[in-house]
Amino acid sequence: MNIAIVSVTENGRILSYDIKSSLPEHNAKRYCFKRYTDDSAISYDSVSKIVSEIFYQYDAVVFICACGIAVRATAPHISSKTTDPAVIVIDEQGKFAISLLSGHIGGANALTSLISERIGAVPVITTATDTGGKFSPDSFAKANNLIITDMEKAKLIAAAVLNGEKIGFLCNYPYKNTPPEITEKPCRYGIYIGTNPDFKPFESTLQLVPKNISIGIGCKKNAHFSAIYSLFSEIMHKNSIIHERVCSVSSITLKKNESGILEFCRKLGINPTFYTPEKLAEVKGEFSDSEFVKKITGVGNICERCAVYGGKRLIIAKCAANGVTMAVAEKDLIIDFERRIL
Repeated sequence: MNIAIVSVTENGRILSYDIKSSLPEHNAKRYCFKRYTDDSAISYDSVSKIVSEIFYQYDAVVFICACGIAVRATAPHISSKTTDPAVIVIDEQGKFAISLLSGHIGGANALTSLISERIGAVPVITTATDTGGKFSPDSFAKANNLIITDMEKAKLIAAAVLNGEKIGFLCNYPYKNTPPEITEKPCRYGIYIGTNPDFKPFESTLQLVPKNISIGIGCKKNAHFSAIYSLFSEIMHKNSIIHERVCSVSSITLKKNESGILEFCRKLGINPTFYTPEKLAEVKGEFSDSEFVKKITGVGNICERCAVYGGKRLIIAKCAANGVTMAVAEKDLIIDFERRIL
């Protein structure tokens, strides 16, 4: 996760350093009030101003201050539980860590627990399913990289769980560690994990769609963004794949500075990956290789090999248009009810 740590006092500055040091597996950046800063932190002079600048640049914002300061600073920017970053508040003594915003989908609950464990704080988590030790559909979806297609139905299922109702479950993928709230029997409320939007096996069906599509791209030099996006949209529409399912985009290192590919990735909100010819040559499978492409790049097929390297099973072979080639692969899934975020 990309984490911003915002402190306002000297004790907060010291604690912010300890928190950053305790999270080596994450990318944490410290923001300290100008009167209490150091060389390894970014200095600021207004909490509201710095929060307005960074709020949507990070996956999580950790405040070391009073709750009121954090609430007032974030309130103008709060939009939706599906898009807001995780917000956590820690007192400057490091006694309590409070999950304040985006506890499930944003991962605030999990990050609060992690930070508390690392610095010896008491985690304060108030979401009903967590306090009651119950199944949470949005936490489950987040942990398993599943797209929630209807937040209102997710809320209904969470409420049904709290009311002691069983939740039906139907899945097109292998799964394990089913909790007691989940059943394969017919129910009023249920979850379907699959890609058919018209399939509704329960009276009220929440569909969760896997985010497991890998896109491989090849292109001529200076290929335009519009050519790349047009081919992508055509492939997705023709094969009934929603754009949100894409989890990785890759190409060969020769194309790492292609503005069209970089703009395409920004459009999808995905960091691109670029593989060397040697790595792509190691990919196993049957590919539509070209001697001309091999002569230029060192490998006979870029898009299919990239897609499979980022995914596993090639589901759409090379498509070409306007100097762009593209292929699609799907990653294998095992749904695990005990999988946790972070």
